[in-house]
Amino acid sequence: MTKLILRLFIQDAENVKDPDVRERYGIVSSAVGIFCNLLLTAVKLLLGFLSGSIAVSADAFNNLSDAASSVVTLIGFKMARKPADRDHPFGHGRMEYISGLVVAFFVLVVGFEFARTSLEKIFHPEPVVFKWVVLIGLLLSIAVKFWMNRFNTALGRKVGSPTLLAAAADSISDVFATSVTIISVAASLFTDLPIDGFMGLVVAGLILWNGYNVAKDTVSPLLGNPPDPALIRQIREMLLSYDGVIGVHDLIVHDYGPGRRFASVHAEFSSDSDITRSHETIDTAEREMGKLLNLILVIHLDPIDTNCEKTNELRQLCTSLVEKIDSRFSIHDFRIVSGTHLTNLIFDICVPIDTALTNEQIAGQVEWEVKQINPEYFAVINIDRDFT
Repeated sequence: MTKLILRLFIQDAENVKDPDVRERYGIVSSAVGIFCNLLLTAVKLLLGFLSGSIAVSADAFNNLSDAASSVVTLIGFKMARKPADRDHPFGHGRMEYISGLVVAFFVLVVGFEFARTSLEKIFHPEPVVFKWVVLIGLLLSIAVKFWMNRFNTALGRKVGSPTLLAAAADSISDVFATSVTIISVAASLFTDLPIDGFMGLVVAGLILWNGYNVAKDTVSPLLGNPPDPALIRQIREMLLSYDGVIGVHDLIVHDYGPGRRFASVHAEFSSDSDITRSHETIDTAEREMGKLLNLILVIHLDPIDTNCEKTNELRQLCTSLVEKIDSRFSIHDFRIVSGTHLTNLIFDICVPIDTALTNEQIAGQVEWEVKQINPEYFAVINIDRDFT
């Protein structure tokens, strides 16, 4: 069914890097979500009326909020495609994340409302009438929601959309919520206790938990997620494959929404290399890698002295010292400046963002270690945080 829908409604569906194709994926997902959820809302409202079950009615309004979420997702995809302007020079791609946050708000409001209604049902219970048509309708609802989960998961993975994956997660939580509702309806056959109200609370809890997860998944990229490790590895490996590049460091990736990534990186070249040729290499790498990886890449050239035996020896020595502190530490931009009685070892230390040591502790320890090797050595250190 998923392949048929994609074939019918998305032209060139495999070209997921094309922003227009990506937008069509969002439109198709939203259209399917709106249709299915409005249908389920109408059916469950009728079933809730027939049975008098607050849990069934809560489930119906949960589906109504899902339909509203699909509308917001559709608006988000459309607005994310707006081109850059004076007020938003990096484009509007993060609107997709903001739409996901609005979806989370809708879900949380529905969850709180039905928690309140369920509590009223517990303290002021009303009889629930068991009907086979209600049970059958809820089972069909589970089947529809399970298919929607698989559908949105397939689309979300295809285009790498956190919003569509959030919709998929919402559908699977609805499967559990409706399953709890079935228990509530079936329990009315065996007891007059207010099981319906308690099951309504469980459904409300599932709705709230799902809303929290959707909010977390959309707030995170707005605050600034770390880049995909696979992308980082790909950038490093591709850049090192260019002639003359002997090292890569200070890689930073900024995400302004799906398909709107900007990256900067330092590439090390031998200081003896031809500067014009090295610059041509960088221009070529920026153009080719940017096109292949679908990002805007800026490369800074760092000249490295590779022919001085003393410099190479001291570079290796300092590398060993920082790795002894933490194997994840690395150094770059190493150079030496020799004076009459003192030799400055000047370099940057790159450390992970989650290291427990302060910059002062790291620099102080390395400076002390360098002094133990030779009192005439003085380490001039700059600490860089690894943002990848």
